Amino acid sequence: MEFLTVLLDTMMNQGLAGIGAGLAAIGAGIGVGRIGGSALEAMARQPEASGDLRANMIVAAALVEGVALFAVIVCLLVALG
Repeated sequence: MEFLTVLLDTMMNQGLAGIGAGLAAIGAGIGVGRIGGSALEAMARQPEASGDLRANMIVAAALVEGVALFAVIVCLLVALG
């Protein structure tokens, strides 16, 4: 009976880690989409500032993706460790 309890706890932790990794990926997708949409709106309002806006958009999107990658790695470590 104790083996079954340990097995269920392990499987539950791995399942929750998988859900966490999925939520991190979805959150990153939403974040990058909002960054891109806001940058396009700003470029439509002020076309002369499009170069600066594009550079800032790329940096912000890279930071969001970096945080999402970190979250996925942490979830994998929890699932496999």
